[in-house]
Amino acid sequence: MTHNVSLRGLSSSRRCARVAWLLLAGSVLTGELGGVARAEEALLPVPQTVSVSNGVASIGGGIQVVWDTRPSPLLRRAAARFTTRLAAIAGPAGRGTPYVLHISAGQDRAYLSVDEKERYALTTSVSGARLEADGPAGVMHGLATLLQLVRVAPQGALVERVHVEDAPRFAWRGLLMDVSRHFDTVETVERQLDAMELVKLNVLHWHLSDGAGFRVESRMFPKLQSVASHGQYYTQAQIREVVAYAADRGIRVVPEIDVPGHVLAILQAYPELAAQPLPDVSAKGLNLNNAALDPTNPQTLHFVRVLYGEMGALFPDRYVHAGGDEVVSSQWTKNPAIAAYMKAHGFETAAALQAAFTGEVAKIVSAQGHVMMGWDEVSEAPIPKNVVVEPWRASKWTGTATRAGHPVVVSAGYYLDLLRPSVAHYAVDPFDTKAEGITAEQLAKYPSKHPEFWAPFAMDEHALPLDDGQKALVMGAEGTLWAEMVSEPMLDGRLWPRMAALAERFWSGQDVRDVPDLERRLPLVMAELEATGLQATQHREVMREAMAPGHSEPLKILTEVTVPVRNYALNHLAASSGDAILSAPAAVTDPDAFVALRFNEMAARYVRGERRLAVPLREMLQRWSGNDAAFVVGAKGIPVLEAVVPVSHAVGLLSRAGLGVLDGREGSAWRIDASRLLQEQQAAFENSANMLASAHSPQPPGGLLIAILPGIRALLTGVAKPAE
Repeated sequence: MTHNVSLRGLSSSRRCARVAWLLLAGSVLTGELGGVARAEEALLPVPQTVSVSNGVASIGGGIQVVWDTRPSPLLRRAAARFTTRLAAIAGPAGRGTPYVLHISAGQDRAYLSVDEKERYALTTSVSGARLEADGPAGVMHGLATLLQLVRVAPQGALVERVHVEDAPRFAWRGLLMDVSRHFDTVETVERQLDAMELVKLNVLHWHLSDGAGFRVESRMFPKLQSVASHGQYYTQAQIREVVAYAADRGIRVVPEIDVPGHVLAILQAYPELAAQPLPDVSAKGLNLNNAALDPTNPQTLHFVRVLYGEMGALFPDRYVHAGGDEVVSSQWTKNPAIAAYMKAHGFETAAALQAAFTGEVAKIVSAQGHVMMGWDEVSEAPIPKNVVVEPWRASKWTGTATRAGHPVVVSAGYYLDLLRPSVAHYAVDPFDTKAEGITAEQLAKYPSKHPEFWAPFAMDEHALPLDDGQKALVMGAEGTLWAEMVSEPMLDGRLWPRMAALAERFWSGQDVRDVPDLERRLPLVMAELEATGLQATQHREVMREAMAPGHSEPLKILTEVTVPVRNYALNHLAASSGDAILSAPAAVTDPDAFVALRFNEMAARYVRGERRLAVPLREMLQRWSGNDAAFVVGAKGIPVLEAVVPVSHAVGLLSRAGLGVLDGREGSAWRIDASRLLQEQQAAFENSANMLASAHSPQPPGGLLIAILPGIRALLTGVAKPAE
């Protein structure tokens, strides 16, 4: 059986633009002018083994798929997606001999489960390729790898000659999307699923309810859409569509419906279930996430049973996430009836009462054919061992939960809403019990009036490493993006490329930790994701134009070399400005800032002796130096732009200092001024270097940090140091 893969279909202008973009990404990837990296050097995630043959093979005549085993409709659809994506990357096929791809796939009854077969082997030769997989998931992974082996050269589309043997390190490789705080359309959700397939992620953790809104149609409790959704929710038909769309791409969908906390939206619809009177949502300064269910009300568990039964029928996956985090004890202890119940039943603490409630929820979920998941708070008191715990507050909870016998999915260290760069998240290993947490030094520097609040987030410097039995309980990990500061147009840019870096951390071996190599590969991977459907760049362009109608280019140049403040500093800034921050320059900055990374890398090489890089460095510095005046003119009368004029000035001054070095400028006064400015800007980074610093320190104008500091410092001092 054959399946002919055509490279036709895209409009000429769109296709040419995407090919040019891939070529540009290649030059960014290598740090060379006009160079394109070898495709096998850009694979992400890094496979278990890669054997490289010399040379390439032409695929200018298209690709013909030959099925050596009978393909299911699922596999035929996977091949069709491969067709479309290859066209987006490689352009139209010529009339030459097609390149033949043989595929054989085993059967897998465990497909779309944590036990599915994901191993594959891929060989590309001069005349054709062979993909062998243990199951459907392996076929999809192999096709994703083959796409990354394709590159465009002057002589046409080529594929690198390699042999890959590959399988994932962890079975659970997830992405959490929060659609409660900012709702995302079905189209936007499906766009993320397409990107997930290409980097071998296999779980969408869909956070569907929280204080801001309940986002699923309920026929059993219709007020959940008429009241709690605030007019934005998915119909049950749309839920089934997304679940099927994900399943086609080898991705499981795990729903999260939070109880007993994070339930303000639910309680607005059904206030009789509340532990306390509901807050005035129009009042400022209140934490609206404090509202909790009354666990002593017999109707509460009835509500949970019926709701989970209805929601669980929409999601065939084995797991259901029930939340369980951030339950404020005073919601229960300050309710006289609940306090009396606790005393009568021997619950000395709210945590003990929550553990009993969690146990009941776990029974309900189990009776409905699912397994309950919960955030790490659920493990602070004894709960059923089969409940899957998701550590988020610190890495120590991975040790605590696995020591108690719980399966674990790790998210501590992988919170993308902290706006840390890819390399910071990439450095965290799911097995490391000391990787994430507030240090003793940080706590000493920023003493709190409520140390008990920060204690769960503190790093345990004495945490023991996981033993083999505990490691076996770690199912995998998830990248998590809470959406308080993420509107729908921002989503693609806030998730990617950092989620791609995490995809490698969750798939590849523990020893794959080369940070410069990751930074070298990420731009090309991001270019592939955008060529095949992701819209981060497109959305940023639209947002910039909305901020600066008719003259958005200076804003683009400024935001290429700046990054947003980190560790919830942007949330603190938004406390006074509200949603305005979502339409400000910080919203269109990239925590990775590829242009700045390239400059920093080139500046480091220049000071190590590669003097030929003076030309491109000078061009970049002249661009940024000259941009300041244009930005000031364009910002006039636009408050969100006027707010970051000081940042534009600083970028201009630092750029002129870099030019002074390249031009051999005499004197020392200008160097002293530049060094002082560098120190000021470095202090801005330190003011959001951790959660405590960001909560207590002043932040730079508009929440923008200047990302070219390492490169400027290298030029001024002649010494290359690591990036911020």
